Formats: sequence, C-alpha cells, structure tokens
Amino acid sequence: MQFNLKSSVMGVALAGVSYTALATTSDVYRFVGHGPVSGALGGAATAFDVGAAGMMTNPATLSLGKPGEEMHLGMDVIFTDLSIKNTATGESAKSKEHSSNRGPYAAPQMAYAYRAERFAFGIGAFARGGVGTEYGKDSFLSRATGGLDTGLENSSRLLTLNIPMAASFQMTDSLAVGASVDAVWQGLNLDMLLGADQVGSLIGAGRAQGSLIPVLGGLPDMRGAHLSFTKNEPIASGADAWGWGGKIGLTYKVSKDTILGASYVLETHLDDMTGSATLTAIDGLVGQVKLDGKIRIKDFQSPAQLNFGISHRFDDQWMVVADISRVFWKHAVKDIHVSFVSNAGQNIDIDLPQNYKDQTALSLGVAYTSGKWTLRGGARVTTQALRSDTVLAVIPAIPNRFGTLGFGYQLTPMSSFDFAWTHSFKKTMQNSSLPNTSAPIEINHAQDSATFAFTYRFWV
Repeated sequence: MQFNLKSSVMGVALAGVSYTALATTSDVYRFVGHGPVSGALGGAATAFDVGAAGMMTNPATLSLGKPGEEMHLGMDVIFTDLSIKNTATGESAKSKEHSSNRGPYAAPQMAYAYRAERFAFGIGAFARGGVGTEYGKDSFLSRATGGLDTGLENSSRLLTLNIPMAASFQMTDSLAVGASVDAVWQGLNLDMLLGADQVGSLIGAGRAQGSLIPVLGGLPDMRGAHLSFTKNEPIASGADAWGWGGKIGLTYKVSKDTILGASYVLETHLDDMTGSATLTAIDGLVGQVKLDGKIRIKDFQSPAQLNFGISHRFDDQWMVVADISRVFWKHAVKDIHVSFVSNAGQNIDIDLPQNYKDQTALSLGVAYTSGKWTLRGGARVTTQALRSDTVLAVIPAIPNRFGTLGFGYQLTPMSSFDFAWTHSFKKTMQNSSLPNTSAPIEINHAQDSATFAFTYRFWV
C-alpha cells in the first residue's frame, strides 16, 4: 500500500506543478491558511466552510457545504525579500535565484470532496509549508575561518507535502465531527558551511561526536567543514522521508449565523530523512578534502497544533471569522540531529541546537459578498517560535506578522475562482552565538505570496 500511495501522490503532485519549492511561508514553516479562502481571511479555517481545503485545518468543516461533489485545483506562489548581514563587516548575503533549485517558490493544491446529507469525505494533496534560501557561493557565508574563500554553496529547501484522507459526520443538526489520516512526505536540500570555531564549539559542548572528529582534528590547518545534500529537481530532495499524521475536529452551530469550531492536528510521525551527501573538510594548507557518504536527519517532525475558531454572519453579505491556535514547536524541534557516514565507514553525528518555543497565533478575517463577488481581508499575529541565539542563516523562519487580502468570483452557478495575497511584514533578528553562526549576523526577512484556486461543484 505504501508503494502505491507514494507513486500515485507524487505523480499527481508532479502533474500539477512544474516547479515546487518553499520559502519561509508563514510563522515558522507553515502557510498562512490553506487555499485562497482561508488565506485571504488571515489563515482562519476552523469554524466555517472553506471548501475542500478545510480538510487541512478542521475536517469537520467538510459537513458545512451543500451536498454534492467539489473539485479544487490551485497553487501558492511566494516572493521573498531575505538578506543576512554580517554586522562586523557590513557585508550582506541575499537569498536569490542562484540555481534551478529555488525561486520563485510555488506549491500545489489539489483536492476532491463529496458531501451527502450527513456524511462527507475528501482526499487531497497540499503543501503544508517549508523553508528555502539560496545565498550562492560568493558571500561571507561561504568564507571559512580566517577569511578563507571556499566557493561552496550555502542554501536550503525544506518541503512538507500532506495527503489527507478525511471524513466528516453530521451527528445532530448542530454538531459535526471529523477526522483525517494524512500521508506525509518531507524532503530537505541543504548546503551549509561550518567554520572551525563552530565545529570546535559543537565538539566542546558534546554536540559533535564520531570517528571523523580526530580525522578533522588531524588536519594541519583545519578551517571548517561543509555539508551538502541537494537535488536541483522540482520535488525530489537530497534527503527525504515518508510518515503519517492526522487531525480530529468538530463544528457546532450555536445558531444559523454563528458557528464554533475546534480541531487538533497531530504531530507527524516521520521516518528519518536519508540520502546521499558530501562532507568537505576545508584546510588552509591541504585545501578541500571531500568525503562521499550517506546522510540521516533524525526525528525531524512537524508539530502538533490546537485550534479554536468562531464565525458569525451578520446577514447575507457580511461575515467575520477568528481562530486562535497553539502550536507545540517545543516538543517537535529541540535540536536538528544530523548523522553522516562516509563510504569508508567513518562517521560524525552533529546536534545543532534550536530549542523552539511553543507558539500562539491569532487569525482574524472579514468577508463581504455582493452579487458574484466576495471581498476578503484579514490579519495574523503570532508569537516568535525561534530563539535569536540559535537561529541559522539557512533556516531563517522568523516572520510573525501578516496582512491578507483577496476575493472570490462566481464564474458560473457551479464554478468559482478565488485569490488571496499575503504580506509578511519585515522581521529582524540577530545572532552572534556559537555554534550556529561564526560571524555576528542580522537577518532581515519580508515576503509576499499569492494563492489562487479554481473550484468546480456538482450539486446533488
């Protein structure tokens, strides 16, 4: 079953998008909503009908639509403004399109939902989120200890793809309950240089161990180490893994105009991401010594999330929505565990400290409908999950203030087009702490994203 599921889903994803990668799309690695309806309303989606995309937040919302079938096809496109400044020298490294691996960033949305009088189910494929950077090989980030230029890349791309299979049941006229089981695929590309001071700090803290440690220490003028596992392909990544996740949820109609909702998204259960990699030792006298081998990123999970929501219709034209969420990053991301084994059997295990904090998010939105048009606007505000003393230049997932706008247009009685625009306001964070940075850095990150979808419905 696993082989068939993987083959069919990856085939659908490849057919739906020619180039897939993620920038830092939301608070940490997640989108501001899934689909343009939720996206335009600040990411709220727990207590009103957002169509088939509702299975990504609260599967019980599948019961809020009219009986019939629904096909959903859409895409997110992300435009980033990201730079890393060396505060000691004033140099800057900007994340740009240095290869075919990154930018502009796009992610697919595909789903099918069926609703009967009391029962609904759906299946889809959605990018849950990710992070992507591309600093090239000529910036200060590619300079080893002592100012030695290496000409080696610094970049990243993390993509998480969810394939939910969801069901919802209308237990009473007021109460609906739903659940989903999600197949989850996660892929990571990474090119990262660690200076000799960073390697030394990791060893001194007991965060780097293995038979390659004395080999690196035995070099006459060791300046750093560079780790690389990257594929310049639309979805396939240098290291990847499959696993599962899920959601449970409910909606309760307080009245015909007011709905309450709640959902719980399970922490993922992903296998370790594995792939082929190259570890390059940089020495001031010997030069670059490359070791080919296998990489393993251990226990890298997406966090659990608890959502509460409310929606209220004042009349046929005006609706307001709100969600409050708690995202349990602290349990999911304490360290990034990296294990490299060379083809000769020598190994090094590195634990990069992260110590994420749990996060609280508030999403607010308002919608106005007139004729065939629906205008939407919203905002999302979150607490900061990352810590400044552990933030990495290649994983700068720091934006936490968002403004959203969008619209929907009823093309025909059975079809509609929806659009959303999200602006992530600029966030600045500094880090001058070993082992995650050698040079003192200042991260400045803002971005915009566009989401659009075409929906076709077959009413019963």
